[in-house]
Amino acid sequence: MLLLVGLVLAASLLVALGASRTGVPALVAFLGLGMLLGSDGPGGITFDDAELARNVGVVGLAAILFEGGLATSWRRLREVAAPAAALSTLGVVLTMLVVGVAAKPLFGLTWLQAFLLGAVVSSTDAAAVFSTLRFTQIRRRVARTLEAETGVNDPMAIALTLGLIDWIEHRDASLPDFLLVVVRQLGLGLAVGVLLGGLATWTFARLPHRIGAFAAVASVAAAALAYGAADLLGGSGFLAVYLVGLAVGSTPSRYRRQLVAFHEGLAFLAQVALFIVLGLLVFPTHLPDVAVPSVALAAVLVFAARPISVWVTTAFAGFTGAERALLGWAGLRGAVPIVLGTFVLSSTVARGETIFDAVFFVVVISVLIQGTTLERIARRLGVVSESSAKVAPPLEIGADGALELVEFGVAPDHAIAGSAVRELGLPRSALVAVISRQGDSIPPRGSTIVEPGDRLFVLVPQNDRAVLEDVYSRWRQRI
Repeated sequence: MLLLVGLVLAASLLVALGASRTGVPALVAFLGLGMLLGSDGPGGITFDDAELARNVGVVGLAAILFEGGLATSWRRLREVAAPAAALSTLGVVLTMLVVGVAAKPLFGLTWLQAFLLGAVVSSTDAAAVFSTLRFTQIRRRVARTLEAETGVNDPMAIALTLGLIDWIEHRDASLPDFLLVVVRQLGLGLAVGVLLGGLATWTFARLPHRIGAFAAVASVAAAALAYGAADLLGGSGFLAVYLVGLAVGSTPSRYRRQLVAFHEGLAFLAQVALFIVLGLLVFPTHLPDVAVPSVALAAVLVFAARPISVWVTTAFAGFTGAERALLGWAGLRGAVPIVLGTFVLSSTVARGETIFDAVFFVVVISVLIQGTTLERIARRLGVVSESSAKVAPPLEIGADGALELVEFGVAPDHAIAGSAVRELGLPRSALVAVISRQGDSIPPRGSTIVEPGDRLFVLVPQNDRAVLEDVYSRWRQRI
């Protein structure tokens, strides 16, 4: 088993390398690898355990959402909290309704089954959105709205999916019962996330240095407790785990850089496992039967449902027409809908396999069309951030000295924009010597906030220059 796991992980590295060179989204590449390894492919691995795939999906999504919250800061999301909340709630409901109306005649489903299919594909995907935004230059407010939306709309979609499954399985259920399930999921998930997020904030701010090596263990424990407690109470574990990650990521701590690096790797491993397992669950021989209606449904989702939900929910949010058009195009689907498809597949809902296969088609089309064209369309709409002009350094260091003064220009959508100097995660041997802001030289303090357009001049020993470049690469991640 360990040999097989090692071979699959090694193959995933080769697939990721090939995907990065060809421009194919990693999600599609990993799903393809899973299908090749499956019973209909050359791998010949027989796998049809929807319950196991669901459990793997839950763990993987929890890891991805926790990392997404951890790499973020509440300070950066406050300005977009209102539009993100509207997109994550009303936007998800509108998407479900529009897709459901189209799915009923396309697949011959009942109304409840059609709306269930709409609920499954109603949320944007954390893994797809986070990975795409980090390598694009979309305006900061638009990018942060998408980031906040994708962290919160998953719980809404899950609550709608579970409520509809319960309604279909229990024929005596009614609309009030369905609404009760949704409200309970969101309310308890929010309560547990806020409570445990506050506890995690207090803990990480006071974690003794002598057990600093166990900080990653503590963060995994926080994520597991958040999901488990919320789920045990009947709430949304995904909402709770994202809020706890956001709380830990917003806490000034000497361990923040260590935790972000650890969970970034853990989230990538979760993506690999998640997408390959879901790919194994797909049988390519079943797909031609639903290909045509699935393509039509994907067109409805991309060109009608998502734009309608965006234009309704952001009507008074202060976005320009171009920014709203980009928000409408940026509704990438990914692992979340496929995992929710396994919820349907492992239930007693009739036509569950049809719904799952349709969801798979919709996700692949969404990622291939929207994921690969997002930045290109953003540039055509004029919704990108331009890099700041070079300025002369306010300090000089001798060329023959042991220290170097290394410049870093802060773009509006860089990860460090809006962070305090003490949160930058510099190595111990480096320090921010001065910040150049609009022609003025500012001596930084730990509480100094880094603003877009700033030029940071970091003093570092020559031997540690490579370490500093690694830090810079994290600073450049798009938020």
